[in-house]
Amino acid sequence: MECLSETPDGVVINVRAQPRSSRAGIDSLIGDAVKVRIRCAPVDGKANKELVETLADEFGLAKSSVAFKSGETSKQKRILLRGISAAQARAVLSAALNMKP
Repeated sequence: MECLSETPDGVVINVRAQPRSSRAGIDSLIGDAVKVRIRCAPVDGKANKELVETLADEFGLAKSSVAFKSGETSKQKRILLRGISAAQARAVLSAALNMKP
């Protein structure tokens, strides 16, 4: 998956956030990014906070293990998932997207 890159700290995932959605969670692949739906509007960092919570929940990580590398004020974001390998991240994404690993 082009949306993932492994680093010594963990995995960096390219995310396209969709705020003001009716539900939260991983939705689909869009080019080289994972589309993640979030319910909050992008006001006062609420959408970013919900995005961190959603990704932490989906990948089974603590919220402190999810950090922004870039894009905090953009829909296109690069997020570091600490303590997870690229293979583990691919398995989670495959399951969330109903694809075979």
